[in-house]
Amino acid sequence: MATQLLFYQNARPVTVSEHGDLSVRGADGYGFASKVNSVPLTAIEFAAAAGNYPIVFAGNEDRVMPTVILGVKDHENFFVEDGAWKAGTYVPAFVRRYPFVFSTDKENNNFILNIDEDYSGCNRDGSGERLFDTDGNHTVYLKNTLRFLQEYQGQFRRTEAYCKRLNDLGLLQPMQAQFNLADGENRSLSGFMSVNRDKLREIDDETLRQMFDTDELECTFLHLHSMRHFQTMLGQFAGSDAPADAPADKADAAPEKAAAPAAKKTKNSKTS
Repeated sequence: MATQLLFYQNARPVTVSEHGDLSVRGADGYGFASKVNSVPLTAIEFAAAAGNYPIVFAGNEDRVMPTVILGVKDHENFFVEDGAWKAGTYVPAFVRRYPFVFSTDKENNNFILNIDEDYSGCNRDGSGERLFDTDGNHTVYLKNTLRFLQEYQGQFRRTEAYCKRLNDLGLLQPMQAQFNLADGENRSLSGFMSVNRDKLREIDDETLRQMFDTDELECTFLHLHSMRHFQTMLGQFAGSDAPADAPADKADAAPEKAAAPAAKKTKNSKTS
């Protein structure tokens, strides 16, 4: 399942000394994400993503994070073809932030902006958007990038709180989605969790109200609704013989868990 860096190959801190003449060309598409079958998702994205992908939870008993499923095999993303993301589908913020990503300093007090220098759009011939102007100051492009990542990290922290509540309430259960392909091959996808509907019904009124007030209840229902996409995904992309409207409950429970995405809580962000 998803990890924090995935398609990042050579992430380095952004500094004026190393990247003063660096430009980023954004027309290279999403080919970098063509080999990942899942990516993390923040809670604020549930409404947009639930119409396109199964939203599940990846992690362990101590930490979980929402994840969207993009394919049913390793190194397979149904939604990227010839570098383009499938038209009409929501592109998760985790993907849109590439080639940038935050790391933290040794004291875990500050965010440090990094860029994947192996990204095909990075160049020093002035093609695309410069990171620094001729005086070494942040360009508007770099300022907007920092703002976007700061907002993303804020949403990430709020999503951690939502997932902690699900864990504390014991609502998550390991799941395994099983598929029958048109050629007769049986395939399964495991290592994720979903909300147990029966346990959700048992939540006390006060907790339910708290979840309603914080939009956590809405996120939970969006997650459950999105599970239907396991079958529609297979029917559309993999030639599954399962009906496109097969219920999400066709996924069978299994005692398997996935590695949690790496994340750290910090306060400030900067470039050098």
